Amino acid sequence: MYIEAADAMPLQQKHVRARWGAAAACLALLVLAGAAFLLTKISQTPSDLPMLSISKNTASMGYEGYMAYDASELVNANPWNENMALTTLPVYQNPLTYDGNHIASGADFEQMEAFLLEVAQRLGLDPNTLTITDDVPDEETKKQITEKLELGGGTVPDGYFDPAKLIVQANGIEIQVDQTLTATVSFDPAIALPEEYHFTHFASLDEITAVAKYLQTQYSAFIGIKNPRLNIHGGDYNIYAQQKYSIEFFDPEGTDTQQIINYNFNRTAFYCNDDGKLFLARIYRPDLSVKVGDYPIISVEQARELLAEGSCLTTVPWEMPGLEYVKKVELVYRTGDYETYYMPYYRFYVELPEETREHGLRDYGAYYVPAIDRAYISNMPTWDEGFH
Repeated sequence: MYIEAADAMPLQQKHVRARWGAAAACLALLVLAGAAFLLTKISQTPSDLPMLSISKNTASMGYEGYMAYDASELVNANPWNENMALTTLPVYQNPLTYDGNHIASGADFEQMEAFLLEVAQRLGLDPNTLTITDDVPDEETKKQITEKLELGGGTVPDGYFDPAKLIVQANGIEIQVDQTLTATVSFDPAIALPEEYHFTHFASLDEITAVAKYLQTQYSAFIGIKNPRLNIHGGDYNIYAQQKYSIEFFDPEGTDTQQIINYNFNRTAFYCNDDGKLFLARIYRPDLSVKVGDYPIISVEQARELLAEGSCLTTVPWEMPGLEYVKKVELVYRTGDYETYYMPYYRFYVELPEETREHGLRDYGAYYVPAIDRAYISNMPTWDEGFH
């Protein structure tokens, strides 16, 4: 019956209804597309996550540069690579803040003590027999410091004599844990390795790798990782053309993101003295309990464009000479004490034509571009011919 009624409908009226039906379908599609676009915009808006600020004056003295005959000599075991399908990475807030006198506040001394005792136990010490002290100077030392400052017309800043480290000593071992949750272990006397190992400041890559494997076996409990990944990093030269490497370990287990976090934050390192003996080791475990959120990251190519624009942090006194001078890139977290946020950056190794060297050595300056989408950064950095 409905078919018959439709057939009986005047041709013009059928066409009108068809046009209105098509219009309604288009309108519905537009509404759906608009809703999808709105949802996409909402999901991408910076209001979903707090805005981030780039910390200023966080760089070390001098510029961060590396000398090598070729950038391929600058090695490490960074688990990041450009083929990783990463769309976001976590950002953490540094729980420590610093005043104008570089005095920190916000440290968790209970956490420091627990970490101190854990490290002691890893070294075979009985935590129940240890006496924990701090680095507060005695009264006589306080008096001398105060008098010296007053002679120069100054005063002791508030908090200057507050504790900043917790310390234990036993069996020729001293352990210090500072406010950044770095545990520094000093061996006195320094420990000599077997003769076949050459643990020196300028040991070759093969020699330092052999030393690292020996330390991994001898200090497995101290490293505290079931299957640690060795990170031999360095390979740059000093002005005397001596090449240097350093030894670290990190946990390679977990997702790509977790490996990146462990590589940058949770590390164990070993150091030799001038006599080629083990005299120092460190465990880095900064407080990452204040997670700001998982932020969208940009691609390497997008970061290159920002680098070309000068949107970067660097301590290199030379303007970035051009993308053709970029010889290497990696993703890292900047973990300095004065960083407000621990966030990921692309670190570009840029050959510096201004720093030409004899015998073919080249200088590679480090330029950092935030890996976080710039929509979430309130003060995108700009190169201005000075140290940052």
